[in-house]
Order: sequence, then structure tokens, then C-alpha cells
Amino acid sequence: MNNQLKHEKSPYLKQHEKNPVNWLAWNKETLSIAKKEKKPIFLSVGYASCHWCHVMAHESFEDANTATIMNEKFVNIKVDREERPDLDNVFQKSLAILSGTPGGWPLSMFLDENGVPFTGGTYFPPKEMYGRPSFVNILTQVSDFYAKNKDKIIQQAAQIKDIFQNDQKKSSVIGQNLNPHLEAMLNYVDFEWGGFQGSPKFPQFYVFESFLHFYKKNKNKKFYDAVQILLDNVCSRGLYDHLLGGIARYSTDDRWIVPHFEKMLYDNILFINLLGQFYLKEPKEYYKEKLVQTVEFINNSFKNKENLLGSAYDADSEGVEGKYYVWDDKELRSVLEEDYNLFAKYYDISENGNWEGKNILIEKSVKPTEEENEKLKKIKYKLLNIREKRPKPFFDDKTQIDLNAYWISTLIFVAEIFNKEEWKKLALSNYNLIKSLTKDEIYHCYKDKDGVKVFLDDYAYLAQLIINLYETTGEINYLEDAKKITQQTWDLFYDKENKILQKNPIKQNDLFVPPLDINDNNIPNGNSVFLLNCKKLEVITGNAKWQSMSKELMQSFHSFLNLKSTQMVSYIKNLDMCEELITFTFFGDINKNKDLQQFVKKNYLKYSTLIYKDDPKENYLIVCKNQTCSNKIKSLDELKSVVKNYAI
Repeated sequence: MNNQLKHEKSPYLKQHEKNPVNWLAWNKETLSIAKKEKKPIFLSVGYASCHWCHVMAHESFEDANTATIMNEKFVNIKVDREERPDLDNVFQKSLAILSGTPGGWPLSMFLDENGVPFTGGTYFPPKEMYGRPSFVNILTQVSDFYAKNKDKIIQQAAQIKDIFQNDQKKSSVIGQNLNPHLEAMLNYVDFEWGGFQGSPKFPQFYVFESFLHFYKKNKNKKFYDAVQILLDNVCSRGLYDHLLGGIARYSTDDRWIVPHFEKMLYDNILFINLLGQFYLKEPKEYYKEKLVQTVEFINNSFKNKENLLGSAYDADSEGVEGKYYVWDDKELRSVLEEDYNLFAKYYDISENGNWEGKNILIEKSVKPTEEENEKLKKIKYKLLNIREKRPKPFFDDKTQIDLNAYWISTLIFVAEIFNKEEWKKLALSNYNLIKSLTKDEIYHCYKDKDGVKVFLDDYAYLAQLIINLYETTGEINYLEDAKKITQQTWDLFYDKENKILQKNPIKQNDLFVPPLDINDNNIPNGNSVFLLNCKKLEVITGNAKWQSMSKELMQSFHSFLNLKSTQMVSYIKNLDMCEELITFTFFGDINKNKDLQQFVKKNYLKYSTLIYKDDPKENYLIVCKNQTCSNKIKSLDELKSVVKNYAI
């Protein structure tokens, strides 16, 4: 059997279709081959913009001798983790359980013929280096070990399953103070450079979003400082693309100087979410400029054939990491001429560069004058035009429903902050595209009119988007659609035994254990999103059905928190929002009292629930928090007084 990836639609899998390895895709038919041939499985998980995935592919999977060993001794399966996040999650956990080490990509796992893991790692070099054994030696040793111990390995599958089940057991505590969970995480914050201590450094924006939420609640200034220091450094240093906008995935150092240059859609969505929320506290023009630039970057540069958004940009171009983004000093001097010194005054550029003899653009702390700032804009535009002529990094253009829905919700949020009608129209247009794309069946990924089956996040984020559309428009049809998809989510994904939602549909599981994913990953976990969706529907509709769902999930999540609070930060925020819910209920003609609506949407859309009720006699607003409600509000001054008194 030769390489079968030519039949796949995933950009990542297509990258490997010409490997001499006899790659197969993950499916039940492939797993049956392993059973029939009584061979172990080598499972390689990665994604299209992953630098070290490319390195291992070039060093090992393109090598004929290595491929011969793989083909002879293993059934070889390639997986795109963005297509199968459930599978990636389970096997990342498996690696941690089996080796006690964190995972990453490429993920290299060895499974028995029944698809149960027994050992693994991440990147393996072609020769022993970096303190890692060579991949060929690993293949040989694992094959020999499996041949000699196959019966024992298969027998221990039950033990692996037990470990997963024990890992998912909950403590008996139901309710608790949520503050300490987040306050404990402050001990690991880098208060000099932002983010968490150490390197490589990931921004983890959703953690800091929770910090900001709890700052509003308890006024612990450390929460606020942690967010500001992170955003100031991300916006000004190497992680940020100062020419086009947007951020890279992470920094290889602890000062945000050298990024890992790949650009992921989810990172940029999270960045905009946090920056928008912080801007409401600190309405500085600097933050607005970065936010607007990045929104435009996402809307334009991530657009794919469906006029929706693709997934990621590679770190490499022409086989070199970062080549598209960095600058040689001679080139800068030649291009900028007399403007070079002005640019060097405000950006860290020099003859020797700040990374491997090249220059990564980093802002200096000096603030330009208004006149200088206008000149700098022209300089950056000039450099951008030159950069655009370079060979671009590979763009993974597949449409992921969860990320596209998340982006549209985010776009609605920032459109309300800045009253950007064009963003609102684009958000609605993109939602209609998603609605058309998913009218027959919801898939996780769409590529060339093909798709990958659906996951919890797709349903949860799509429901969240539709609820947001109801909250910003007051149109009842959105509410009806939201109720429908939320009920479908419960029916498809709810695990009655563990009382949480499973990663993939209950009836479609093809893994050796149920994929009960309770951790936040690249984006806030689908379970936490679903919880808030349920709570919103509960207060909007008054239907006991939604109350029952949200109550059951809240109890489960409270219990899980005592085991894994650092991996469940989005739950902490959403649990708190559910337990101290704020509602703004507009009565009467939706076209009246627009000033009240605009004020609420701008300032509180992220932190509350908006409800619309009929009243034939008058137009007014009622604000409620912790089962306490205001009098009828008819003016903006009254509203500002109420929210101040309610500490909203």
C-alpha cells in the first residue's frame, strides 16, 4: 500500500502526499489494517504552519531509508491536529501519562494494533542531537520491543484507560471561592516583560482576560498590571508585526524579541478580545491603532476562497524561518535612504541586527512627535510594499467553523466599541456565509467542498455567535436559532456518566477512550463556552430546561476545578459570570432609546446578557445583578448612575 494522503483535503496532509512513507489517514478502515497485519501504529500529528513538523518531515519522512523502515515495521498514520483536535488532545495527554513530559508538535506516538498508545515523543532528529535519540533508532527499538512484548503491551491497554478515567474523576466539592485559583497564578507572572515566566513564552491571552475580569470584581491591582504589562510588550516588541498588524504564535525568548513567526488565527482573535476589553479601561490611541490594524489584517490577510477565514500562516518562506519578516540592514539603508536615521530612532535596527544578523522590527520606548509619527507611517507603508513582493509563507486556508464563529463574535464586540458600521456589516455577512455553508450539516473544517466531522467547539462557538447576534440586534429569529443549536449540542455531546460534554459526538467516537476534554487549549474550552450559552438562554427565556443544564454543568465544573484549575481558566471566569450574572433588559420599541443600547453594547457586551421585551406603553431599561434589579431607566445619566452603584 502506497501513500494515500493524495486523497485528503487537509493542507497539512497534502504537504506529505509525496513522502516515500506509506501514510494513511486516521479512520476505522486504517485501524483495521493494523489489526489485520498485527503491526504497531506510528502516529504523527502536526499542522500546516508548524516549523518543527516541516523539519522532521524533511529530515525523516522524505528520506527513503527511513521510510523503508517505517513502511516495513509500522502502519503509518498522519493527522492534522486542526482537523482532529479530539485525537490530538487524547494523545497529548497519553504522552504526558506515559513519559511524564509535556507534549507538542510534531507529536510522535506509537500505538498497539488496537490504537492504544504505549510510548511516544515529539520531534526526533535524524541523528542523535539536542539530547534526543535518532528517529531511526527509535523506530528500530520500538519495533523490537513491540515484537517481543506485544501481548503485555496489549494487556496494559486497560491500565491506560483506567488512568484516563481516574484523571477525569472529580472531587466532592461543589461550590467554592473562585478568586484563589486565579490569585495563585499571579505567582508565575513575569511582571517585568509580561506573560508568564520563562521561555519559550506564549501570550495565553484568555488567562489574562480572566485576570481582567477578576480585577473588575476585586480590584486586585496585580491582575490589572499583569494585563497591561503583557499587552504593552506584545504590542511593541517582536511578537507584533509592525508593518501589517497581527501577532506571531509565541516568543522563543522571555522578552518577546524573537517570535516563532507562524501566525495563527486563534492567537490573533484572542489578542483582539483582550485588547478590546482593556481599551475600555485604558482608552489610549496606541491600543486603538494596534487593535484596528490587527482587525484589518485578519479581515484581509486571512480571507480564503469562501470569503471566510483560513487557519494559519507558516513561519517559513523559501525554507527559511522568518525570512519574509526580517530585514537586512543594508536593504533598510538602501530603501529608506535619508529616512533611515528617523526609523532607527524609533525601531531597534542596526548593522548587526537583533537576530542572526537580521533585524526584527521592535519599537523603542521613545514616543515620536505627531509629525514624526506621520512620517513613520509612510516609512512602514513603503517597507510593507517591499515585503509584499517577497515569496509569502504558506497559508493554510481551510475554514474552521469554531474559529470563524469566534472571530465574528469578536468582530461584533470591537465593532460596538468603536461604532464601526462596516465591521458590523462584515460580521453579519460572514455569519450568513457560515449559515449557508452549514445548512445541510455542520462540519469542523471545510476545504474544497469537503469537510471533517464536527466537534463540541464548533457547536458551542456557533451558538455563542448567534446569541451575540440576538443581543446586538434584538431579532427574535436569532434567539430561536440559538435555542435550537444549543439543544442539539446537548443531545450530541453530553456524557451522562461524567456529566460534562464530550469533545466529539457520543455516537462518533473512534478513540480508545471517550475524549472528555476539560482543558483550555488554543481557545477557551467548548464546555466553558457552552455553560455561558446555557446560562444566557436561561435568563433570556426563563425556561427551566436551560437552568437544569447550566446548574448541572456548574456543579461538575466546580468539582473539576479542584484538580485542574490552572488548565481551566476560562471556566473560572464563566462560572463567576454565571454566578453573578448581569442583565440589561430593554422594554418597548427596539428602535427607541438607541443611546442606552449603544452605551450598553459598547461597555458591557462581553460581561453581561442583553434581553429585549415587548411593552406597548413605554420604553425603558432594567438592570439586574445578583437578583437585585434597578428601577425603570429612561436616560443615559440614570443608566450611568445605576451601573456605577452596581459596580459593573
